[in-house]
Amino acid sequence: MRFKALLLIILISLVSCKDSKKNNETKQVSEIKPEINLQKQIDDCEHQLEIAVPKLTDLTKHPRLIDTDKKEWKEVGNDKLIWTSGFYPGVLWYAYDVTGNERWKEEATKRTEVFEDFKNITEHHDIGFMMFPAYGKGYEIGKKEEYKDILLTSAASLATRFNPNVGTIKSWSTKMHPRWKQHITIIDNMLNLELLFWAAKNGGDQKFYDIAVKHAETTMNNHFREDLTSWHVIEYDSINGNVLNRHTKQGFADDSRWSRGQAWGVYGYTMVYKETKDKKFLDFAQKITDKYLDLLPEDMVPAWDFDVQSNPKEEKDASAAAVVASALLDLSTMVESKEDQERYYNAAIKMLESLGSDKYSAVGKADSFLLHSTGAKSLGHEIDVALIYADYYYIEALSRLKKLEAKK
Repeated sequence: MRFKALLLIILISLVSCKDSKKNNETKQVSEIKPEINLQKQIDDCEHQLEIAVPKLTDLTKHPRLIDTDKKEWKEVGNDKLIWTSGFYPGVLWYAYDVTGNERWKEEATKRTEVFEDFKNITEHHDIGFMMFPAYGKGYEIGKKEEYKDILLTSAASLATRFNPNVGTIKSWSTKMHPRWKQHITIIDNMLNLELLFWAAKNGGDQKFYDIAVKHAETTMNNHFREDLTSWHVIEYDSINGNVLNRHTKQGFADDSRWSRGQAWGVYGYTMVYKETKDKKFLDFAQKITDKYLDLLPEDMVPAWDFDVQSNPKEEKDASAAAVVASALLDLSTMVESKEDQERYYNAAIKMLESLGSDKYSAVGKADSFLLHSTGAKSLGHEIDVALIYADYYYIEALSRLKKLEAKK
């Protein structure tokens, strides 16, 4: 019996040592900070532009997507209803920002100024998406002071869609989307607030700021479930502001968790805190960001909807990853605790590392920066393609990272 007891003690000791060694190894792995070759990823972007830009000479069109197994951008007309117009000039402004190459500034200027008349759009909320990546970045990066009045007019146009009875900017008209009869607000609309905040700081009316804040507050109250995931579409009663329906247009189902919708929220509330310094927005940005991160697969690039992610055959959405990577770099500079700073920064680096890898990079395969985005699978289009806004937020993230590294 004494021998058996001694043998048991020895076995327990060995297992304990093994577990301890395993825990130490796990700790060491978790403490390894992710790294990317930032300059290579910037160089890859410039290389891709050197291939694509000479092909994109028609200023009446802009690139929107590259179909699966195709190499060249599919262009669509510069129509006032096409929300993606501004992303290509925005890509070029950021290319100038990260490389200093005057060629990209010249191209960006040329591609920006073709839709000045869009400043008067009041038919939908996407004027922010259309004008700020182009004219806003031209003002900030290109020092184009003459763009100021265009941006202020654009903000005034966007502000006409605010309904004080509801507390949000109306996204779509009934004519555009007849399924919804009253006041529609989509989570994407959070990104359009950046135009209003900019205008309020640059000579515009104080109401621009007030509208942006009210929209963010109302969306925070109504657009998120108890588990902190986002609905896509909210239909409000336009008179009393009551929520009538919660739906989706681009997600898997009305109650599913559309990954880019959550990404728009992460980016949007990070930006709102950046502009307001109101801690309630920072707290909310962290909560919905943490939820997004909890739902991610190992490669940090989500499926197009989190509710279908368990099926390996479902397509990815690199655009969601690019949006969140850019937001996380900003968020990492705003949170107070060093632990959160490092956590968000490291998550962004892992996302960018993944996006720059052979799995998602378009280098040698197509004219874009990234592959494997999904725009609207539920509608049957833009499935596993390259998307211009994925490229925009990707190069924006690289620009933000370069600035952070320069400060260090």
